[in-house]
Amino acid sequence: MNHFWENKRVIVTGGAGFLGSFVVEKLIARGAADILVPRVEDYDLTDREAIARLLDDALQPADLRPAHLLPDGGFRPRPLPDFTPADLIVIHLAARVGGIGANREHPAEFFYDNLMMGVQLMHQAWQRGVGKFVALGTVCAYPKFTPIPFREKDLWNGYPEETNAPYGLAKKMLLVQAQTYRQQYGFDAIFLLPVNLYGPRDNFDPASSHVIPALIRKCLEAQERGEAEIVVWGDGSPTREFLYVEDAAEGILLATEKYSRPEPVNLGSGFEISIKDLAETIALLTGFQGRLVWDTSKPNGQPRRALDISRAERYFGFRAQVPFEEGLRRTIEWYRNHKK
Repeated sequence: MNHFWENKRVIVTGGAGFLGSFVVEKLIARGAADILVPRVEDYDLTDREAIARLLDDALQPADLRPAHLLPDGGFRPRPLPDFTPADLIVIHLAARVGGIGANREHPAEFFYDNLMMGVQLMHQAWQRGVGKFVALGTVCAYPKFTPIPFREKDLWNGYPEETNAPYGLAKKMLLVQAQTYRQQYGFDAIFLLPVNLYGPRDNFDPASSHVIPALIRKCLEAQERGEAEIVVWGDGSPTREFLYVEDAAEGILLATEKYSRPEPVNLGSGFEISIKDLAETIALLTGFQGRLVWDTSKPNGQPRRALDISRAERYFGFRAQVPFEEGLRRTIEWYRNHKK
């Protein structure tokens, strides 16, 4: 039980998705009084009128609010008799995301959808007097050749890696908005920069998935078919840092509870691994014994990614808890049980 949440109503955009579902579960465990999960079929967050309707619905007394805003799993809100807009928190996780291939094929959509969702939602939240806004950025916002480890002060020292720059820049505009709204209006908006996430419930669709779920699926399907090799994009030399999804959810809620400053904050694990070592580790953990064939005609993406995670620990006490191989094992086991 966490007393911070006892009298709060919380909108979690993307709360039915990968990261959002873990955030909602942790909110319930913390004793949040009232949790709202807008779904895309009910609220298109790229549309200004849909955002206005969402906030209208969220500010209604619980007994007058549409039932479709409740999270799955039988959660029921508690009464908040003295509720005001200042007791409403928006945790904005909804995003259009994908791997390198999806970003290359849909750069305009990735830019427009992510920009429109975030900018309009934050603006209208400020207009309504919402108490706090938590915006999630992306490690893709960092310049292509950022010195390792990535420090938040380096965020503006160059252009992002080209394959996902439209997405990264759209998300980075929320940092500008959060800082300017805090400066001019005193609006409590914070901006977090998570590294690549992985874990159970991830997207395993080969057309849009990120590298870990893509490799897990390839290895398991090759085993089932008796295939002797799998193809991996690039040459294996880039490095990445990954954060287990439950750790990410914990970091987001700790920041919501304890952080109220204009500076962006990295959320990461502090563990860097090459794509080559990652692929070999996933092959080992899935039991795939065939060859890894590197398709060097495909892009590598950013050369290295590893974060300085000291600010998150200093400001709100966050450190990742799940070791990388343990997180991989959990993810593989989940996919084995749910792939059908």
